Amino acid sequence: MPERIKKLKKWLTDQVGLPSFSLEPASGDASFRRYFRVMLSDKSYIAMDAPPDKEDCRPFVAIARQLKAVGLNVPSIHAENLEQGFLLLDDFGSTLYLDILNPGNADQLYADAIVSLVQLQSKMPTAALPPYNRVLLMQEMELFREWLLQKHLGLSLTDNDHALLTQAFELLANSALEQPQVAVHRDYHSRNLMLTDPNPGILDFQDAVNGPVTYDLVSLLRDCYIQWPAGQVETWAMIYFKQAVKSGVLLSEYEEKFPQWFDLMGVQRHLKAAGIFTRLHCRDGKSGYLKDIPRTLGYIVKLAPRYARLQGLAEFITRRVLPGLAA
Repeated sequence: MPERIKKLKKWLTDQVGLPSFSLEPASGDASFRRYFRVMLSDKSYIAMDAPPDKEDCRPFVAIARQLKAVGLNVPSIHAENLEQGFLLLDDFGSTLYLDILNPGNADQLYADAIVSLVQLQSKMPTAALPPYNRVLLMQEMELFREWLLQKHLGLSLTDNDHALLTQAFELLANSALEQPQVAVHRDYHSRNLMLTDPNPGILDFQDAVNGPVTYDLVSLLRDCYIQWPAGQVETWAMIYFKQAVKSGVLLSEYEEKFPQWFDLMGVQRHLKAAGIFTRLHCRDGKSGYLKDIPRTLGYIVKLAPRYARLQGLAEFITRRVLPGLAA
């Protein structure tokens, strides 16, 4: 039995005081965290295993309690050992949004997710959250250049290529920073939303920041793991906009600017995600995300005709990146 499993079982038995239980894998994670379902005779919990030399549980604990305090449906923390990196959490089941989304239920599921998102943005305090500042925005986009272009595809980038990328990154960072700043979950999408009652159950919020108002919305609606028709996405985005105005998150006079904020924020996120997916493959041996990169970058290609300053980036992706991924 692996040493971490022995320690987890000992903690659950000796310190948490659980009676006889069984342990089974619940899910993995893009990080070093792992989750196990703790089965008792009459109920179940989720145990988080976050090795303290690789993951810090404290942001998860702090943000979980803040989100719970403003009425959002996140797992309650029943026991914790931050030194060992163990948490005992509510079990939200195993039904992800991604598992069940279809054209027949998407309107209702996204409506629920939008209500929770507006609640997060309008009620969650931001004073203790790290800023989603220019440095962080640029670092994220550099993952695309470093991990996907150079390390994975082995592209030799010219000075003109570097200049094109840097100019695009600056455009996207500027757009993000001019938006109203709110609490940002930072991974609000179909793999981190669970079908629960009340709906949705929200997971994986430990990297929350104070940042651009459209970030979580574009994560949700231009999801790296599932794609919807552009017109449907725009309809859902405007449903969000009206609710955000009503709640005070946005001003009605932002209506003209809002679609551009939403579009450009999506490009920033999709460049970042493509870089992260590649890093998971190259550095961590997790190759399952590679298949999602063409969809993720495809959003940028489809969007570019609306924005002259993105056309060079889109042409670069179409001509040099997507063929390399296919090969």
